[in-house]
Amino acid sequence: MSTFLSPEVQAGLDAARKQALKKSNRLSVRAGDRSFKILRSWNNGFSLDADEAPHLRGLVDMFDGTTHLSRCLIVASGEEGDEIEFEYKRTTEAADRQPLDFYRRPDAPIALLE
Repeated sequence: MSTFLSPEVQAGLDAARKQALKKSNRLSVRAGDRSFKILRSWNNGFSLDADEAPHLRGLVDMFDGTTHLSRCLIVASGEEGDEIEFEYKRTTEAADRQPLDFYRRPDAPIALLE
């Protein structure tokens, strides 16, 4: 049995694999007003589709659906096949409130009732 695939069949299989990765992963990166789906992610980086994403560099926001996860400083580290790989230089987790500039005791009152 031959394992040779014609270029058209191979291109179709690659497109189907890329589409399945996009559907299975909810993570996305937003740079300015443009948003890109993350194909794969790991501890110190992620990859985007080389056909859709430019060589991003700088500050981006990472989202899981509509939930803001973090703000990241990234740099493109290379290309592997049809994916561009990016590495984090710095990652700051997103918070739902402003950071305090003072220490709040755990037993501090929440409100003052009279």
